[in-house]
Amino acid sequence: MRLKDRIALVFGAGSSGPGWGNGKASAALYAREGARVFAVDIDPAAVEETKRVIDDEGGACIAHVTDVADPDQVSDAVAACVRAYGTVDVLHNNVGIVEVGGPVEIDVAHWDHLLDVNARAMFLACKHVLPVMEARRRGSIVNISSLVALQYAGFPQVSYAASKGAIISMTRNIALQYAPRGIRANCILPGLMNTPLIVKPLTAAYGGDVQQMIQRRDAQCPTGRMGTAWDVAYAALFLASDESQYINGVALPVDGGLSLRFA
Repeated sequence: MRLKDRIALVFGAGSSGPGWGNGKASAALYAREGARVFAVDIDPAAVEETKRVIDDEGGACIAHVTDVADPDQVSDAVAACVRAYGTVDVLHNNVGIVEVGGPVEIDVAHWDHLLDVNARAMFLACKHVLPVMEARRRGSIVNISSLVALQYAGFPQVSYAASKGAIISMTRNIALQYAPRGIRANCILPGLMNTPLIVKPLTAAYGGDVQQMIQRRDAQCPTGRMGTAWDVAYAALFLASDESQYINGVALPVDGGLSLRFA
């Protein structure tokens, strides 16, 4: 019960397809460890599925539908969580979309939308949650970035990489500003992960075949296999809990050692 009696607000708590996405696994694990979860996602069916999993395991979860590209909806989600549970102890920002392409190929409108969803939404969530945490002088923020923020993945995804790099810088700034107020902010950099999110946007980049894409990504990993959503979830649990109370401003790779490779 590492999060007993804590309130965890999880943005991106649904899965983008069948199986376990990073946000869904994190929400479920937080609940297993005693947190009451306020699960947010743009997809009503996906967030209700996360709630069903938590409910079936005897946990506590409220599902809430939000489009994080809309600033008012982000503000409303935070307010709804505080109304329901009284506070926010853990803010988990997981929402992210992927687009393959470089500066020439990507449409300007697509660039703007991806940055709104991947980076601005996390800024907005922090903006509205930080005063809640500051009032109690306690809180942990876990932002999900990506190893792509630091390294080239083998094909261009310039908007995604830019958004994930912004998350690292934002997290570090928040960490230092709010450290004297009892609030920590850290981010996780997943490497090559086998989650539903990768299937639609990345299959074409690997030749158009899903199984070929999975096999090639497995082969790229030092372990011989991609990570799973649970690898990210357990890292998030550690950063959310008091076990990491002296860890702040960290960008933690969860990548099976992939970041250690020179090429």
